[in-house]
Amino acid sequence: QVHLVESGGGSVQAGGSLRLSCADSGLTFTLDRMGWFRQVPGKEREFVASIGRYGRSTDYVDSVKGRFTISRDNAKNTVYLQMNNLKPEDTAVYYCNGKYQILGRDYELWGQGTQVTVSS
Repeated sequence: QVHLVESGGGSVQAGGSLRLSCADSGLTFTLDRMGWFRQVPGKEREFVASIGRYGRSTDYVDSVKGRFTISRDNAKNTVYLQMNNLKPEDTAVYYCNGKYQILGRDYELWGQGTQVTVSS
């Protein structure tokens, strides 16, 4: 069974840094666009950042621009999220997402989530 596995979450003080990683388990091909989303209790899951298949195209939600950097290593089918200057409002469960196509049909994978807690 194919799925994505996140790691790197934890608790830090405001201004600190964390690096999230997300690797696939079982895929035999490179995922297309990969990204990170986050969710806090009672709110909808929010887009954070995404990166294209070859790493040339990135996109960020405005609130993390200049602080977070997304990157990927296709040899390992792994995507990273470097989070610097963390703020309490970044506290959430972070989910990895990966998209792919088979015969023109779109599919996506999700990880189980990793908790990030930022204290003031």
